[in-house]
Amino acid sequence: MNKPIKHSYWGSTIDYRDMLKKIEEIGPILEANADADEKNGELTAESFEALKPLRMSHVLATEALGGAQLPPTQVLELLQAITWHSGSAGWVSMVHACIGAMSAAFLPDSAVERLFGPGTDNRFSGQGAPLGMLKKVEGGYSLTGKWSYGSGFSHATYSHSAAFVDDGTGKPAKDEKGNVIVMCAHAPIPEHKQLGNWDVLGLGGTGSIDYAAENVFIPDDLVFPILTAPPQRLKELFSLGVVGLAAIGHTGWALGTARRMLDEIAKFARSKSGRAGLIGESEKFWYDYGRAEARYRAARAFVFETWSDIEATVEAGNSVSTRQISLVHLAKSEIHEAGVEICNFAYRAGGGASLRAGVIQRTFREMMVAANHFTIAPSIVTSAGRDLGGLWGGRVWQFYDLIEKK
Repeated sequence: MNKPIKHSYWGSTIDYRDMLKKIEEIGPILEANADADEKNGELTAESFEALKPLRMSHVLATEALGGAQLPPTQVLELLQAITWHSGSAGWVSMVHACIGAMSAAFLPDSAVERLFGPGTDNRFSGQGAPLGMLKKVEGGYSLTGKWSYGSGFSHATYSHSAAFVDDGTGKPAKDEKGNVIVMCAHAPIPEHKQLGNWDVLGLGGTGSIDYAAENVFIPDDLVFPILTAPPQRLKELFSLGVVGLAAIGHTGWALGTARRMLDEIAKFARSKSGRAGLIGESEKFWYDYGRAEARYRAARAFVFETWSDIEATVEAGNSVSTRQISLVHLAKSEIHEAGVEICNFAYRAGGGASLRAGVIQRTFREMMVAANHFTIAPSIVTSAGRDLGGLWGGRVWQFYDLIEKK
């Protein structure tokens, strides 16, 4: 029997290696359903039921809340493993994991007792851009708005939606420092209208739909300030903030996708029929493949170096620094850029075989979609570069902006 991997800071009731074995068991199901998930516009019932026992919404939540309380490096491995079998299953898993972590980190005790209490099995999905408005009412707020990209929304139980607070005149309220107040509101999924609108190049199986709320009641304790929320538990780890937690998910997904493409094109080249036989004998192909492997492994090493350093910091009782968040953004960007380069190489090398339905074509499309996600926007990498280059010392990360301390 495996002995639990445990540091004093992390949970001890769930061994992530057992979860990896479970992913290996369900992997063939996820892979067999990948095309059907995409045609369905969201995960099929069989894919979702296979994933459900993993309880990915709880992997970063504290053991006191029924979570696994795993360190980020282990969550990265879990997400890589799921994604290797199915990009859409991996994407939904990472969204549920990261938004679940945010809810477990920043909501007050009264809320998490309801959302994570014994007998519950909630999953969280939604959008962190403030596209709604919260109007103060007795006991809470009334939420109205429309959001896009609610990945895994129909398979979640609670929404997570950013919104401005109405100042009483229909305009966004501001705090005492003159900053606009943005809150993250949570409400049961059935209280929203699911609008669809998910006709995309790749990741069609994620069901990343538009959704809306109209005068949905939000209790006072089911909101937190998404830009500045102080962590309520595991304060050192959750000092990562909303964006730092989201980075775990996006990074893990890119690790799995790039690895799958490398494995798939190598398998294709080892076969002996048609074009595969030609590229399998090509010096140029194997040179390019070697360079692609090197870039992936270098990017992966950067990812795990960065997150291992963060784990050591929080285990020592310290909060995550601005410099560490900058490295998180750079590592996240680099594994995506490596993935794009790998997918372009493999797609071109596969020739006509890459055009047809199959793993190479699907993985290529999925990586191109992920590469357009705002989380790896050039502006974020530019800010991180300025920090590491010593130009913007003394600043702090707030959401995706590196701002001067006030």
